[in-house]
Amino acid sequence: MRLGARIFFGYLLIFTVCFYFPIQWMIDSLETRYREGVEEIMVDQATLLAGQLAAQMHAGQFDPLRLREVFLQAHRQPLNARIYDLHKTLVDSQFYLTDATGRVVSDSRTPTEIGADFSRWRDVRLTLRGEYGARTTRRDPLDPTTSSLYVAAPVVMDGHIAGCLTLIKPTASINALIAQARPRMLQVGAISLAAAIMLSLILSIWLTRPITRLIQYADGIREGCRPVFPELGSSEIAELGDALHKMQVTLEGKDYVEEYVQNLTHEIKSPLSAIRGAAELVDDRMPPDKRARFLENIHTEAARIGRIVDTMLELAALENRRMQPDMEAVDLHLLLKNVVESKQPMLLKKRLDLRLTATGKLIVAGNVFLLHQAVANLLQNAIDFSPENGRIELMAAADAGELVLTVADEGSGLPDYAIERVFDKFYSLQRPDTGRKSTGLGLNLVREVVKAHQGLVRLANRETGGAVATIRLPLTGHTAHDSAPRR
Repeated sequence: MRLGARIFFGYLLIFTVCFYFPIQWMIDSLETRYREGVEEIMVDQATLLAGQLAAQMHAGQFDPLRLREVFLQAHRQPLNARIYDLHKTLVDSQFYLTDATGRVVSDSRTPTEIGADFSRWRDVRLTLRGEYGARTTRRDPLDPTTSSLYVAAPVVMDGHIAGCLTLIKPTASINALIAQARPRMLQVGAISLAAAIMLSLILSIWLTRPITRLIQYADGIREGCRPVFPELGSSEIAELGDALHKMQVTLEGKDYVEEYVQNLTHEIKSPLSAIRGAAELVDDRMPPDKRARFLENIHTEAARIGRIVDTMLELAALENRRMQPDMEAVDLHLLLKNVVESKQPMLLKKRLDLRLTATGKLIVAGNVFLLHQAVANLLQNAIDFSPENGRIELMAAADAGELVLTVADEGSGLPDYAIERVFDKFYSLQRPDTGRKSTGLGLNLVREVVKAHQGLVRLANRETGGAVATIRLPLTGHTAHDSAPRR
């Protein structure tokens, strides 16, 4: 499982557990909290009513039947009270009054209870002993909705408990309030959990984004691209990325220097041997024509060494991923015109017909010097392998947001074994007219230039004979679809 998924599911589990138990506890204790609130009010009511009854008894004005009639009249009176979402239409409170022995003196529920012994009930028993008396009793033991709260208060006369007044409150209203509150609590809990899930997802993405960027950067390096080192913030991941970047640069530098020293040594060895051999043979006694030929070989091989060194320096600047060429808007029409003009002497020498076709607005973001070199190298390659009186086609056009530039010749084409290697450093084929090989760096330089411009380059055989080189570069305002070259 990916790190982002682990973080997401970890936070999801934490939020689920942390939300479930508190909400479940609140729902389970909701009825108790409502009962506590109602019971606290009933204590006040029972105490006030008991005090009023004690005053009536002390004045000799107490009438149990009148007290019952007051409650019955209140029950018959119309009621229309909107208490938030609870619509109350009747008074549902009841009472009964006992004497000091626990026998019922008055009862608002039914007259048949008068004279009954309620001293066994918890509310009456505790109250007559001077303690707080309350109970909850169901009319139907199997139906929790039929329960009622019984809260008692002592009737005190001359410092002695003369009786017990118990107020009775059915829990139907409490059950209605709980029924309304429970789904709302569940709804709030569900919304909170959904928000927690969304925040967990955002957090997991935020935490793993630097790692994802670092992976993409490493993949780009592995594929031979030039990715820009990503922004990783200021966390420990940024420190890790910076350390890996420094290690990568160090290792690349060591491998880079070792590879270039080996390649340069290998390629310069052959012309140096030719120069040394020619220099040893040249002396004053050598015939002038032979001496001139050896001197020409020395100049040719020395020039070859110079071209190798110059091209290697250009490649070194391009292949160093820490260096990016300066970019500007380049008009391909003008660039191609300049390239063709620079190759006119060679075209005339081999009597080659160059056909240049460039259509549309062809503006790319690039380095003029490097693009000129890349196109010039491809054109030079086509000139070298074209037969005399042959034709070269240089075409440029826009295609789906890309510049497509092709250089096609009518030469012998590429051998099958060379197609996959033509862009390798120091790999070269013999020129048909001289039988000599080039430095093997021209096409490699083309590939590096195209890579630096986030484009593609390909060299293949034409069905009609000869070879065709194709470069694809993003036009201004477009992004390259692939940064890796294809062969």
